[in-house]
Amino acid sequence: MSRFERFATLSAMRPPRVMRVVAWMIALSIPAIVAFLLLVPWVQTAPGRGSVTALDPHDRVQQVTALVPGRVEQWYVNDGQEVKAGAPIARIVDNDPDVLTRMAAERAQVLAQIDSVAQAMAVAKLDVERTRSLYADGLAARRDYENTQIKVAEHAAKLAEAKAKLSRVDIALNRQSAQVVRAPRDGRIQAINTSVGAALVSAGDWLATLAPENSRRVVELQIDGRDVAMVRRGQRVRLNFEGWPAIQFSGWPSVAQGMFDGRVRSIDPSALDNGLFRVLVEPMPGARAWPDSNFVRLGSKVRGWIQMNTVSVGYELWRQLNDFPLEMTPPENPGPRKGLGKALSDKGDKAKSKSKAKDSYEEEGK
Repeated sequence: MSRFERFATLSAMRPPRVMRVVAWMIALSIPAIVAFLLLVPWVQTAPGRGSVTALDPHDRVQQVTALVPGRVEQWYVNDGQEVKAGAPIARIVDNDPDVLTRMAAERAQVLAQIDSVAQAMAVAKLDVERTRSLYADGLAARRDYENTQIKVAEHAAKLAEAKAKLSRVDIALNRQSAQVVRAPRDGRIQAINTSVGAALVSAGDWLATLAPENSRRVVELQIDGRDVAMVRRGQRVRLNFEGWPAIQFSGWPSVAQGMFDGRVRSIDPSALDNGLFRVLVEPMPGARAWPDSNFVRLGSKVRGWIQMNTVSVGYELWRQLNDFPLEMTPPENPGPRKGLGKALSDKGDKAKSKSKAKDSYEEEGK
């Protein structure tokens, strides 16, 4: 008889069925969790937020400014209107309505002055030749010969000064003639500064905003400085555009839905004012095309995840709990191997080349 059989009440007690089920669940869950943490892969990512922008600076939103001072006499466009390159946007007139007439008269005066100085200079050159002949014959003094040369030099200086004045008049006339402000490229008028219509404007003042269309889009993400050291050009990026329905699992990209692929195009060498680094992302060749510009416009918000190395779920949890950085991505072109590894690699390469040569010889014999 065992010792427990002496206690009839204790031997009659049985654990509840629920407790036994819970015990079995705990016993089975612990190995399953351990296996899950050690065997299930997890793709590390460097998250970032940003917006859609145009790759070419000419394709970005541009400010159309006044070329000359004056006041806006007429608008040729409205908000939201499509324009072609060279289409007129506004006409600016000077405060003096006769400014072009006055400048044309000034130009004619300068031209007359140039002709007068040129004729005087031609006569002075004749005096130089005549005085030189007389001085060679001994009929003129050396001082008279030198005075004629000085007069030629004075007329040359006056002629150069008149030509410089003509250039200044032509520049001012060309600037005043450019009173019609035109669109620098195709696009859509996004906004008009109507407040300048009744006020004086200076050269460089904003008149309208032009938004180009059908531009080549890229995404600029802002990445934390701790993760940007591991980012490499050409790495895959998963993008979630604002307003586009998506379900994202950063560690399991194959399970995500509604995401779009991109690749890292460039990384800024210095940080922005907020301490983050800008990463430009372009569409991934051969992958699903990004949404049309009607759905994802320039300036739309984007969330992105730059894919890094693949590790286990347990290691990723341990890294997150300890706030460690991402795993270093191995270089794309590793350097030459050294020591025993290089010798074994060279030996394997030689064996492969001999095997290929033998196979080709047998094929030729057949």
